[in-house]
Amino acid sequence: MQHDTHHGQHGQHGRHGHDADHAAHVDHSTQPDHAGHSVHTDHSNHAGHSTHSVGKVGWAMAARATLHCLTGCAIGEILGMVIGTALGWGNMATMALAIVLAFFFGYTLTLRSILKAGVDFGTALRVAFAADTLSIAVMELIDNGVIALWPGAMDATLADTLFWGALAISLAVAFVATTPVNKWMIGRGKGHAVVHQYHH
Repeated sequence: MQHDTHHGQHGQHGRHGHDADHAAHVDHSTQPDHAGHSVHTDHSNHAGHSTHSVGKVGWAMAARATLHCLTGCAIGEILGMVIGTALGWGNMATMALAIVLAFFFGYTLTLRSILKAGVDFGTALRVAFAADTLSIAVMELIDNGVIALWPGAMDATLADTLFWGALAISLAVAFVATTPVNKWMIGRGKGHAVVHQYHH
C-alpha cells in the first residue's frame, strides 16, 4: 500500500511536472520577445506587399494620358491644315504649322488643368512642358510620318475623303505607339505622373 501510494504520488508529481512544463512552454509563446517577433514578421510581409505595388501603372492610366495629348494634337493639326490650305501654303509649311499648333494645344490643355488646382502660371507651365513634350513629340513623329508615307495624303484637300481618312488613321496609329511611352514615363514618376500630383 505504501508502495502504491508512493507510486501514485510519483505519478501525480510527474503529471504535475509535465503540466508545469507545458504551461511554461505556452507562457513562453506569450513572452514580449516572441510576440514582438510575430509582429515583426507580419510587418515585413506588409512592407513587401507595399514595395511590390510601388511603380505599378495600368494601361488605362497610360491610355488616358495619351488621349489627353491626342486631343490637343488633333485640334492643332486640323486647325493647322485648315489655315494652311485656306492660305494656299505648300505641304511643308502647312505641316510645320500643324505641328506647332499641336504642341500649343497639347500644352494648353495640360496647363489649363494644372491652373485649376491653384498652381501659379510659371510652375504650371514647367509641369506642362515636362509632362507633354516627349509624348507630343512621339505622337507628331508617328502621325506625320504616316501621312507623309501615305500615297496622295499630302496633296489631299479638306474636301477629300482621303485627307480625313488618312488623318484619322494616322492619329490612331500615333495613339497606339505613344501609349507605351506614357506608361513607361508614368511608372518612373515622370510625364503625366507629375500632373496627377496636382490633382490630389
